[in-house]
Amino acid sequence: MSDIIKNLEAFAQIEQRATERKGGEGALKELVEDNYGFETPNKVTDDRWLAAFTKQIFQSGFVWRVVEQKWPDFEEVFFNFDIEKMLMMPDELWETKCKDPKIIRNAKKVMTIKDNAQMIYEVAEEHGSFSQFIEQWPNDDIIGLWAYLKKHGSRLGGNTGPYALRFMGKDSFLVSRDNEAYFRGYKLIDGGIASKKNQTIMQQCFNHWHQETGYSYRQLSRILSFSVGDNFVGLTPSD
Repeated sequence: MSDIIKNLEAFAQIEQRATERKGGEGALKELVEDNYGFETPNKVTDDRWLAAFTKQIFQSGFVWRVVEQKWPDFEEVFFNFDIEKMLMMPDELWETKCKDPKIIRNAKKVMTIKDNAQMIYEVAEEHGSFSQFIEQWPNDDIIGLWAYLKKHGSRLGGNTGPYALRFMGKDSFLVSRDNEAYFRGYKLIDGGIASKKNQTIMQQCFNHWHQETGYSYRQLSRILSFSVGDNFVGLTPSD
């Protein structure tokens, strides 16, 4: 066991802070109720994965409300993100799609649809479906899945891929501002948040808390964020 894990704060203390900040056990439980997850993973079709990745890509650095308002038009313009249709479209049609006034006309982001359709198609060919691939990936190495999406997908690095995974039900933690603040406040990490070293440390911490509590990674992530918020300045393990 690493020194970091040996000296890691018991999650009961973190949960107690979150409970106090959110108005009691009942209020906290309602906030972190774990209603995500793949109850029927094989019914999550590949086109929905492409749609989820695309929506997250367009929402990144943009007004989410505008993307939501335009999303029905995205579905129409891109044939409901049918993978085969995406891969069969000629370059001229892609150029036309990039200029379609019904959608947000960002050519670089539009072209990620083609690239990510190719990734999903290749993964599905090997694993039966993209959902099977995602479901089989161990939650105790979610950072490995993030790295896979960043390497093989298009614009799925940073928080884009992780947020899409969470939206689609993959049990995972997120590197939110509050969670990052916790790890920095307790001096568990330093330097770039996206470094392999720091992501490995965070994964190890969440793995330990998961074993300690039996909570899902999503629950752990949310409780941790609720325990810190704007109060992260000056945190020490004795707080």
